[in-house]
Amino acid sequence: MGTACAIHQPNLFPRLATFAKLYAADCWVVLNDVQFARRDYQQRSHLGSLPDPQHRQWLTLPTHLPRGRPTLINEARLVDPSGSRRKLLLSLQQHYGTSPHWARLREALQPLLDLMEGSDSTAEIAEASTRLLLDLLGWRGRIVRSDTLPARTGRSERLADLATAVGADAYLCGTGGMRYLRPEPFAAQGIGVIPFRTPATGGAWSGAREISALWALMSCGPDRLSALLRR
Repeated sequence: MGTACAIHQPNLFPRLATFAKLYAADCWVVLNDVQFARRDYQQRSHLGSLPDPQHRQWLTLPTHLPRGRPTLINEARLVDPSGSRRKLLLSLQQHYGTSPHWARLREALQPLLDLMEGSDSTAEIAEASTRLLLDLLGWRGRIVRSDTLPARTGRSERLADLATAVGADAYLCGTGGMRYLRPEPFAAQGIGVIPFRTPATGGAWSGAREISALWALMSCGPDRLSALLRR
């Protein structure tokens, strides 16, 4: 494998399975110009309780869709940015304030909190929440937004074009994507499709496909979790 890319929508503090895919990539293409889905994770995050990840609570930032259901992710706006900022910090402190690693997370949160002072873009805030986790764990890849890249409209064709646009020769595809992805557009452009899977459960991977990576981060700490993801 040469240069690998992951293409994924901006998620608010993404699930560990999603985060691991981004961490494994050399480039994350932020898929920000597709339809917003309220049942997805752009404006919400499933927080696992520090003592028991089976106890979960949603952190949701109320979001307005200016064009209704056809609204794209990069068009969505927070209803109350200041209130969302207070809610986000309070929720994270309540869930993870007793962790010995909270101080490092609290410091890393500051650029996101500053962003929320002046921006109401749900996509920008979700992207920033993921970026701060990647930075905290020492990721050295690059981030490009899909709305700046040329691509066709077909689902698989679009992904292949985005991967080509960032110079990737491998595309990391999660289990959901493998159910619909057509390999032909990738093969036509010399891009390999690599199924990406994480352990189903155990240790830091408990609830990896359901809860935010914050639980693993606050349970293991940045250094241990980054070593786990590199393996």
